[in-house]
Formats: sequence, C-alpha cells, structure tokens
Amino acid sequence: MKIAHVAPLYESVPPRYYGGTERIIAYLVDGLVELGHDVTLFSSADARTKAELVAVRDKALRLDPERLKSPIAAHLSMLDEVRRRAAAFDVIHFHLSHFIHFPFFEHMPERTVTTPHGRLDYKDLAAACRRWPLFPMISISEPQRRPLPEANWVATIHHGLPPDLYRPLDAGRKREGYLAFLGRLSRTKRPDLAIEIARRAGLELRIAAKVDEEDPGYFRETIEPAIDGDRIRYLGEIGEADKQEFLGNAAALLFPIEWPEPFGLVVIEAMACGTPVIAFDAGAMRDLVDEGVTGFVVTSADEAVAAVGRLGSIDRARVRQVFEARFSAARMVRDYAAAYARLTAPPAEAGSPAPAGAAV
Repeated sequence: MKIAHVAPLYESVPPRYYGGTERIIAYLVDGLVELGHDVTLFSSADARTKAELVAVRDKALRLDPERLKSPIAAHLSMLDEVRRRAAAFDVIHFHLSHFIHFPFFEHMPERTVTTPHGRLDYKDLAAACRRWPLFPMISISEPQRRPLPEANWVATIHHGLPPDLYRPLDAGRKREGYLAFLGRLSRTKRPDLAIEIARRAGLELRIAAKVDEEDPGYFRETIEPAIDGDRIRYLGEIGEADKQEFLGNAAALLFPIEWPEPFGLVVIEAMACGTPVIAFDAGAMRDLVDEGVTGFVVTSADEAVAAVGRLGSIDRARVRQVFEARFSAARMVRDYAAAYARLTAPPAEAGSPAPAGAAV
C-alpha cells in the first residue's frame, strides 16, 4: 500500500526533546516501512525516517532560531505540496491539529484519515466536523472522542512504544525512590499539585519538563519558588537517552492532570520502565492505567498521597508485562495497517470486523 503521512511542523520527526506526537509518527512510519508498505513522510528536513521524505521546511519550527516565523504559512505550503502529489497515494494520513487540511481535500475525504493528537473540546471544532463530515477519523483514546461524537470515527488506536526503547532497571539495583514529574510545566498538567503531593508524602520530587510557552508566568510565580534543589528538584527538559534512568529510578510517576488529556504518552513511558503511575482521573487515564496493577487513578491530592503509601503493592515486573501486552509500537502499527486496509477495501469488504486492539 502507498501511504502518505503528514506531520505537524512544530517539532522534527522524531523530536530532539519534547514532542509526543512526532515520536509516535516516527514509530508508526518506520514500522509501516518494515511491514513492506511504500510510505512517504511530509515533514521538515531534519526528520530521520525510513520512509521517503518530502521536506517542506528546512527545520522544525520550535528549534528554528529565526525570530519571525509563520506556522500557518508553513503548514499551508505543506498541504499544497501534499495535494499536488495526492494521486500517488492509496491513503493520506494527517496528524495535524484543528482540521486545517479539510478544505484542501474536501474533494477526496475517502482517501484520507486523520488522527487528532490533541484535545477536541475547542469551541469551533464541532462546527468544522459538521461542515466536513466525511473525513474518517482515528482517535487515540475513547475519552478523546467525547467532545465530537458526530465525527466520522473509524477506530480507536492507542499509542505504542518500541519495547527496547526503555527497560526496567536491573533487578538487583536499588532505586532512588523519588517521585517523578515528566512533561510540560503547564497549568493543566498541575506540577504544583505534584509538589504538594510529594511534600505531604514525605518524598523527594524530581521534575524533568520544559516550561510551556503559554505559561512562563506560571512557572516563575508558582513552580520556581518551590524548587529548593533538595526535596523539590528541577532538572529541565530531558531527552530520550535520560528517560530510562529518570523514570526507572522513581517510586512512581505523578500525573496530576487537570484537563482532558487525549492520551498521555509519559504514562506508558513509565510503564515501560516498570514504574507505576499515580494519575488524576481526567481524559484517557482510565483507558491506560489498570487500577492496582499499573498504578492508581485518583480524584484528589488526598487520594494521591494515600496512593503513594500503597505503591508497595504494585509488582513492577507486572507493570512492564502490561506495557508489553498493550502498548507496543508493533501492535500500534498493525492496528493502523488494518485500519488503512478497511478504509481502502471495496464496499463489500469494508464492513468486515476490526482486528483486536482497534476499537471502532
């Protein structure tokens, strides 16, 4: 099958630092190539991929040192290039936010599929779905769909990671036992709650995260004053090479989110390291965390502190086993390949049952 993937231009594929969407695109594209598909990736020139690369910008937007950049113009230029080449593909898979590609491809929605990687409760998205109702969509969790029940959902496919990307620490090695916060220092991610939980639980908190570009004031006013270099430590933004040690040494990952998280890649990163997760009950967390097996889903700081006290009941080897069974990149790639096959099948075949792991 000839498949095009259209990536956002904000981060490289895969990203150098933070960037869950672009990492998933990288694993998916390379996995499809390994399955024998003819894959083309539309992205920035700093992408590293096994697919054929069509570079539509010299570098990803976030790390481009140029001060004046137009993300909208960059994405419009990319979409025009995809449209010019559209006839070469059986299916065009878009990973763009806010459905910016819909008007470009309204003459051929049946040859596209869209995976929105972000939240879908923005005011204007429902109206866009009603205006362009024929575009097939794949969600990354069941809760992600809730704001747009009328969308043309064809599958739910959870993210996956290569099993060898992260591993639990050697069985005989003693962990440092701190609590970990990994991701973005954003109001909606509630690192301030992570600080409160760690203090009340009597454990050190280590924060490895980038300052969200929308919330520098939140970091300066709320988070930075709490960093003492002892009980609350800020490590900055870390890359892939550092995550195994960071997560593997932790007693648990704290994920005290306060927004409809569509997936939460850091949750399965922790599981890959055998590290349990204490997550607030929002977004996809009940899709990902098996209560009492891979962690705990809580509704308050009080419950989170209590969950810290129950971490000894979690079998870290079992956490890793659940990760391998549910969240491997190979499973994700197979599920997407099956979805493409259903989308491109003749009408008589398109109604065949979805494979295990890909909910419709």
